[in-house]
Amino acid sequence: MNVLICDDSALARKQLARSLPADWPVTVHFAEHGVAGVEQVLMGNGEVIFLDLTMPELDGYGVLETLKREGLKSKVVVVSGDIQPEAHQKVMALGAIDFIKKPATADQLLALLKKHQLWQPGGFKQATRAVESIAPTQSDAGSGGLTLSGETRDAYQEIANVAMGQAADLLARMLDVFVVLPIPNVNVLEVSELHMALNAAAEQETLSAVCQGFIGAGIAGEALLLFHDSSFQDLASLMKIEGELDRATELELLMDTANALIGAFLRGYANQLDTPFSQGHPVVLGQHRPIQELIRTNQSRWRRTLAIEINYRVDGYAVQCDLLLLFTEDSIGTMNNKIMHML
Repeated sequence: MNVLICDDSALARKQLARSLPADWPVTVHFAEHGVAGVEQVLMGNGEVIFLDLTMPELDGYGVLETLKREGLKSKVVVVSGDIQPEAHQKVMALGAIDFIKKPATADQLLALLKKHQLWQPGGFKQATRAVESIAPTQSDAGSGGLTLSGETRDAYQEIANVAMGQAADLLARMLDVFVVLPIPNVNVLEVSELHMALNAAAEQETLSAVCQGFIGAGIAGEALLLFHDSSFQDLASLMKIEGELDRATELELLMDTANALIGAFLRGYANQLDTPFSQGHPVVLGQHRPIQELIRTNQSRWRRTLAIEINYRVDGYAVQCDLLLLFTEDSIGTMNNKIMHML
């Protein structure tokens, strides 16, 4: 039997391949995005597919739609960090046989394969399994000698992807909506480059911003939520707040959203690194202000940093915010060591 693991993260592909039953006599194939995944299926390499949802080129929903349209009979198990109820419903409606959240454990995969009669314990001798070979990637130079290799960047992105999905699930349940998720952006940035990234995130729109510090064992940083001012009216409607919005009500909406997204993301991130974070009190950096003014007022807070950027958007509503995790330069070595153990 041919099994395909389709995920844009090399770390996720490795983890899943290692968690498959050792006595399952299958040939494992890999694809790093949906287009490559469909090509593998067309070559006969995807009788069973483990499919991520958030990918470049063609996402998991697009893969499922293609399989359905072309009449391809692969058995698809979605393995995703996007654990929103609507995501689950959508993939099942498109023909997936099951849905499991990232990171999937070996026990969870064994139970799932047994449930769908794809594997039975003790039925076969030890299988010979091909493992994906990932070539070393060139380091991305950061200022002051900081480096972030392609493989390490991929790991940060995958950890952020899982944490992002947990935060989106909380927001989706709170508002009874579907949150559209991007691929997290991970970079080592100088303060000038961070300013450029913040400017790009906001374009010409005014923003309200909340910052919350966090600290763990050798890891520290700040979470910055940039809330687009055009989002307030729809957010108030979703939270069933009636009447004209005043500044106090907008501040309450801003803090509720920040507490949900920042808290859930940091919990998910910390759990994967096995390093609990203590969170400081959230601080409002400004309301209804141009991004340039927010940067100018707070530029002393942000120097060289590892930045993870995520844009959350509520489907069907004008609700949009950017979450940035800004880790101190000293934190990078600690996190890199933890990630090396994962790899």
